[in-house]
Amino acid sequence: MIEGIDPAKVPRHVGCVMDGNGRWAEQFGLPRTEGHAAGEQALLDTVYGALDLGISWLTVYAFSTENWRRPSDEVRFLMNFNRGLLRRRRDELNDLGVRIRFIGRRNWRVPRSVLREMDSAEALTKENTTLTLTMAFNYGGRAEIVDAVRDIVAQGYRPSQVNDSVISAHLYQPEMPDPDLVIRTSGEYRISNFLLWQLAYSELVFVDEYWPDFRREHLFEAVKLYQGRSRRYGGVKEQRSR
Repeated sequence: MIEGIDPAKVPRHVGCVMDGNGRWAEQFGLPRTEGHAAGEQALLDTVYGALDLGISWLTVYAFSTENWRRPSDEVRFLMNFNRGLLRRRRDELNDLGVRIRFIGRRNWRVPRSVLREMDSAEALTKENTTLTLTMAFNYGGRAEIVDAVRDIVAQGYRPSQVNDSVISAHLYQPEMPDPDLVIRTSGEYRISNFLLWQLAYSELVFVDEYWPDFRREHLFEAVKLYQGRSRRYGGVKEQRSR
């Protein structure tokens, strides 16, 4: 096991806000798109790190509902890049026992060619059980809650029937456990509309490195910080009698 990490206390589910690609590129005088390309290795190394630790679920923020506001050439690059990433890496991930899943709106804004690659990756890896890699793509936490409420209303629930469990059951991926740990890179201290419902009691770790520089060692350090915290879920830690 990794030195300094208690294998009995490894988080079941880790989320990553992969931030800082554009700024990473700009510091080297490169186009912002080069930062997104460089982030691919960071993602793969983080997946390998999650496998090393025995993490069961890894969810990464790949493209938000707000990212459509970026320059059109950057958006176009991201669509093509994510499509190419799935083609390049799905067999490798499948061989590792990784199940690929997606959460987000699969609407008219996402090119059909990208949707086909998403469907293909999910179909290829659907039986895998070692790690579930969920990509939040065309995703927003508020949009997910809105879509859940719309489904609940459409199914005719009475107000008195709506509770936490009902809302959770209508989220994009109801079987996904809430994240134990969420990591955000680039030194920003925000969650930026990521898994708003699910983050109610997640531990948050913010790291200064831009996403292209993130590696499994940074994941290990974040898990060590997580293991040093006390999770009370609104209660108090039980005191031992003397």
